[in-house]
Amino acid sequence: MTDHWHGALRHVRGGELSGNTNQTTGMTRYEAIAGKTVGSTKVWMGQTHVAPSTSSGDHHHGDTETAIYVVSGNPVFVFAEEEREIRIETEPGDYVFVPPFVPHREENPNVDEAVVVIARSSQEGVVVNLPSLWAPVDREQPSDDGGGCA
Repeated sequence: MTDHWHGALRHVRGGELSGNTNQTTGMTRYEAIAGKTVGSTKVWMGQTHVAPSTSSGDHHHGDTETAIYVVSGNPVFVFAEEEREIRIETEPGDYVFVPPFVPHREENPNVDEAVVVIARSSQEGVVVNLPSLWAPVDREQPSDDGGGCA
């Protein structure tokens, strides 16, 4: 008889993160916890690195919720509210929540790389790249288009 309650923990070392995930221009995503790395079914977790003086492309993460923890640097998270761009300036130790389908981008106006840890309510690194923050969002599209973001 199989004991379904006593499974093995999975350990992913920091140096083993995979860059083989969806990407968005201006940033690099590294996957740690995912369906293809550890067999997760409800969560995706990884890191995003934003180079100095860089802005990512505009994107959203489909029907997933995204939680972001700022490890280093001072990334700025930008989203649209009516006709205005809203900017959230962060520092290490801050958290940012991105609701499903909300277009946004990450910026790093500083001279040091910004690093954030990301967790999503999906087993995949869902990213849908957009031409602008005001682009129409198809809420019926598949949650993973092969594009890429934090």
